[in-house]
Formats: sequence, C-alpha cells, structure tokens
Amino acid sequence: MNPTEPFSPTALLEVYRKALFINVVDERMRSLLRSGGMQAVYYSPRGQEIVAAAMGAHLKPTDYLVTIYRGIHDQLAKGMPLKLLVAEYFAKATGACKGKGGPMHITHPETGVMVTTGVVGSGLPIANGLAWASQLKGDDSVTVTTFGDGASNIGAFHEALNLAAVWKLPVIFLCQNNQYAECTKYEDATSVANVADRAAAYGPNMAGVTVDGNDAEAMWTAMRDAVARARAGEGPTLLEARTFRFMGHYFGDPAPYIPKEELAEAMAKDPLPICREAVLKSGAATAADLDAFQKQYEEELEEALKFATDSPVPELEEIDRDIYGAA
Repeated sequence: MNPTEPFSPTALLEVYRKALFINVVDERMRSLLRSGGMQAVYYSPRGQEIVAAAMGAHLKPTDYLVTIYRGIHDQLAKGMPLKLLVAEYFAKATGACKGKGGPMHITHPETGVMVTTGVVGSGLPIANGLAWASQLKGDDSVTVTTFGDGASNIGAFHEALNLAAVWKLPVIFLCQNNQYAECTKYEDATSVANVADRAAAYGPNMAGVTVDGNDAEAMWTAMRDAVARARAGEGPTLLEARTFRFMGHYFGDPAPYIPKEELAEAMAKDPLPICREAVLKSGAATAADLDAFQKQYEEELEEALKFATDSPVPELEEIDRDIYGAA
C-alpha cells in the first residue's frame, strides 16, 4: 500500500466489510453462549469493530499481530481463518491450537497472529521481540500489539516503549482505549488525559497519536501513517484509539460500574451503522450489496460452526505434546 494513499470510498468499504464481519461473528458467539450452544470464556469487542477493521486494512499476512483476550476482532481483521478460530473456541482438535489454547491463547502464524495473551500488558515486550527479529532480518514486516487503557499503567508498557524507541523498532503500540480497565473508569486510574501523551517521554523516535477509533477515516489514516513510519525504519508509534465497549468486561458481566446514561450516549453513536451510512453516501456500495455481504458472512460462520461442531475433541495423549520437557 502506498504510504501516502488517501482515504477513498474503496478504503471505506474495506473497513466496513471487516467491521461487519467482526460484528456478525460476535453477535452469533454471544447468542450461542446465551443459549448454551457454546461454553467458553468470551470478551466481546462490540463497539470496537472499526478500530480493528482499520488496523487490518493496512497489514500484510507477513506482518505480526500480538493481541489480548479481547482479541477476536483483531484476529478476524488480520485474516485468521474463521473455521480454525471457531474450532479453538469449541476446544476441538481442529482448532488453531488443537483445542489446547482456548480463546485467550490463540495463535496462527500463517496469517501473522503470533500471540494472544491473557496477562494484561504482557504482549508489548513480546511485540518488541518480533519487531527486533524483523529489524535484524532486514525485511519490511511490521508488528502491531493491541492492548487496553489499563495496560498503559503497568511496568511492561513503559519498559517496552522505552526499548522500542531506543532501537527504533518497527512496532505499533495500538491502545484500544475503551474507557474502562475492567471495571475502573479511565480517569480514576490514569494520570494523563490521553495515553498517547506518554509518547513524549521516550524521545523523538516515538510518535504519539490520539485518534477517534470509531471514525473510519481517522482510524484508517492514523494506522496508515503508523505502518508507513514503521516500514520506513523511522521508529515506533503509540497510537491511541478512543472507543467504547458496549458490553461488560467479560460475557456475563452486567457492567453496573458504567453509568446508564454514559452507555446510552455511546451506543447512540454506534460506529457500525454510522460507517454503513457513510459507505452508502460514498457510492462505494448499495444497500443490497451490503446486505449481500452480511448474508455471505453469516453463511461462512454457519460453515465454521458446523466444522467446529463436527470436529473431534483432542485425544488424551495430546496433553503431553507441544510442551517442553526434561531431556
């Protein structure tokens, strides 16, 4: 992709299609959990679809992604095969990690989904390692690590950003600031107005950008610039995408800590229908086109669910495989 390519109706449609795909999968996953059709730990990305979609629009299969437990939108946007993803949620042997990783530990190196971690903030140092490898090999691969606002307050965040700036690593620290660190409001635990303000502490090699993550054009453009900067060897970016999660921290969390009026205000600005309307106004697609895309995604999901349902569970012997043991 041209690093100076302007945002276009075609780019807008790509972002919307990725966001719609994420939404179709998320809605069905939550429906299955409610009905007992699936048993898994689940962290809904509802409300944050545009952030991941705009990110994925700029990444190649050879680029690396390090995400967190609320990462299904990131994984789908990066291009991870749906069948392998769903089968892992069902703990089946055909899953991306043979049913042994589960939702919080999904990997798929073929599409660059390198790590999904359940430990807050732990992905940032890992991303540095991947970016360092790219730098040593001299390729143009970029590493993106996504995390929430709460992770910006732990030691690994500061250590990782400092080292990335010192070595000018091709890494993008994408903070999906959804305003709540589990059940703690952003302002109650963070000393700066914006997470990206902290980039200044790491010197000129670290760019700091705060953007409306729910705005398709703003998010796409900010991600374009961060990726171009990394590929050109100009150093890392701390990119803060301001967004909002519409669900509790985990599936089943009623989120009493979010004031009802605050949630209602955020949901009234749901980025998905806003993006859909923008696509229609741009002329990039018709309503019939978008409805056809949704039907296509729903059919793909049904195939993936059947694949997962029909797949076998791991053999008992599998528990001793893919592990380190004494010589």
